[in-house]
Amino acid sequence: MFEKVLIANRGEIALRIHRACREMGIKTVAVHSTADANAMHVRLADEAVCIGPAPAKDSYLNKAAIISAAMITGADAIHPGYGFLSENADFAEMVELHGMTFIGPKPEMIRLMGDKVTAKRAAIESGLPVVPGSDGDVKTVDEALMWGEKIGYPVIVKAAAGGGGKGMKVAHNASEMADAFTLAKNEARSSFASDVVYIEKYLQKPRHIEIQIIADNYGNVVYLGERDCSLQRNHQKVLEECPSPALNPEQRRKIGEIASKAMAHIGYTNVGTIEFLYEDGQFYFLEMNTRVQVEHPITEMVTGVDIVRDQIRVSSGGLLGYKQEDIRMNGYAIECRINAEDPRTFIPCPGQIGAWHVPGGLDVRVDSGMYAGYKVPPNYDSMVAKLIVHGRTRNGVLMRLRRALEEFVIEGIKTTIPLHQKIITDPEFIDGQYNIHWLENFIEQHKDEIVEE
Repeated sequence: MFEKVLIANRGEIALRIHRACREMGIKTVAVHSTADANAMHVRLADEAVCIGPAPAKDSYLNKAAIISAAMITGADAIHPGYGFLSENADFAEMVELHGMTFIGPKPEMIRLMGDKVTAKRAAIESGLPVVPGSDGDVKTVDEALMWGEKIGYPVIVKAAAGGGGKGMKVAHNASEMADAFTLAKNEARSSFASDVVYIEKYLQKPRHIEIQIIADNYGNVVYLGERDCSLQRNHQKVLEECPSPALNPEQRRKIGEIASKAMAHIGYTNVGTIEFLYEDGQFYFLEMNTRVQVEHPITEMVTGVDIVRDQIRVSSGGLLGYKQEDIRMNGYAIECRINAEDPRTFIPCPGQIGAWHVPGGLDVRVDSGMYAGYKVPPNYDSMVAKLIVHGRTRNGVLMRLRRALEEFVIEGIKTTIPLHQKIITDPEFIDGQYNIHWLENFIEQHKDEIVEE
């Protein structure tokens, strides 16, 4: 087992990793920018190293500074969390070259699944169902038009190195293809320094379903059920639940087995999430995230598996310690991402937190690095907390979540708590009748009703 882990991240995930390490008897090193000198995980870690100024490119994305901090403090492993360098294969290789362990999959696997074109090829070869689309990157408008006719409109042009909704344009017919293709390539070039794009069938009203898997270095692969992440705004997840209200046990078992067999086929190790679009009873591979997910807590609440702890253990060479038949889905869980944003305009609202009171009670969990008096910096993602609620039934969870949101007090900054309060009382959401377009339509229809009390 590791003796000391450097946490190459910030915010709630850095604190989550610190807690897992502490419970395993592992010392921690917190790296931080000048803006995060007073962050909770920095206060709690055994050691802390400032790695640069506030801009992420000069601190949390500074590979050399992070490696240097790990070497100076004698860390034998680096946990990247999510975001930043968590899916950077070059950084993972650097960690290994300096004699440390990267707590995540192998660099070659990050590279394979990080490019959407190669990931789709790997998915097809390993038996995952995929959305009909081009058999590789598309280089010209004429080629794009050919694929549009072959697949059937509407289609979506996607950046191979994309993420977060960037480099994605929809063409509903041939006359829209040239503009969609050109715009997607240009946006991909400016956002990812690569203008490689591919084309897929555009599904009209799909749900976003993801399968959580974890695998050790000895061929053991287990899936931990699914999460429904369909509530999105600008391709960013807002609320997630586990299990999905759209699936029955047989569908859950079938797609879980397909996903775990696919990961065994490609030799994947560590944690990972296979994302699918789901429509009319069919699953279509979307992408794979080769890291721990923001929404992992709802899976932990339902399965009882400590995903971060097990991720650390298998990275150190340990056995997974359980088999598929040991996994039991116990009840339901929902996570609300609480952001420092105006709940109507979604303009970021950084600033100093005044009163801070988190909800409590049975099966209520809050993952956050915030506290009263902390100044939320303007330099990073606006998420300040994750509220996770578990219960025996979905209706019970919704009642508990309503109560927990009422108890949550954050003063000094605006947050998206009012948005969540509005969402969970909507009849369509209560009935589980939503897709990936539902939330944006809901916000447009109810924006005047989303107000802070």
